[in-house]
Amino acid sequence: MRWYENDGLWSGFAETMFPPRRAQEAADLVATSPLLRFQPGAQVLDLCCGPGLWLAPLARRGYQVTGVDLSPVMLAEAKAACPDAELICEDMLEFSRPGQFDVALNVFTSFGYLAEAEDNLQVLRNAYTSLKPGGQLIVDVMGKEVLAGWIGRPQAVDVDGGCVVMRDTILDDWTRLRTDWTLVRGDTARHAVIECFVYSAAELKDLFRQAGFQDVECFGDFDASSYDNHSKRLIVRGYRRD
Repeated sequence: MRWYENDGLWSGFAETMFPPRRAQEAADLVATSPLLRFQPGAQVLDLCCGPGLWLAPLARRGYQVTGVDLSPVMLAEAKAACPDAELICEDMLEFSRPGQFDVALNVFTSFGYLAEAEDNLQVLRNAYTSLKPGGQLIVDVMGKEVLAGWIGRPQAVDVDGGCVVMRDTILDDWTRLRTDWTLVRGDTARHAVIECFVYSAAELKDLFRQAGFQDVECFGDFDASSYDNHSKRLIVRGYRRD
């Protein structure tokens, strides 16, 4: 089993991964971000939709939303959050609907999970195939340049009745990131490991272009600011032009 196929991870650490503030953050970004203003009635695909944090605010803006996720646990929560969304239980490595969507989103660092670099590129190719001509893909990750500023310092997050300690480790010459999560409640501890590829702006732009995207741009946050040493995120947007 690949680590992201373990539903125990998503259910066991959901309160840390998807706290209420994150749902509010998604709603605020959909309401204010210039990168998230699409044509009225646009068909929007959320790859790795999780518990539907983005689906609900996108649907409220009148977009037709489809969420894809591999976790039945997360999709059940997404259904409760956004009953009108189309929800599909499938691996994003396999999912493709040729020419159906105006927009594809992959947000909150849900890209790079697959074990092989070529598989991560295939996810972008699938998104390209699923877009209509003129459609756009937006990927939101933590870029290498941002990670370099704070990597290596353990973080502790309080949760109901305990805390989660997170420790990050860079692997394979800054190619991949390992994150160890330890949930401590009372006299019990639960451990999980997440591994993913990490990308610089130049590397992710190049992957977009390899997948066929044109007019590829990088931003430092959802306010469409430039990507530089002050950035909080790495957001890459590219278009299918044919």
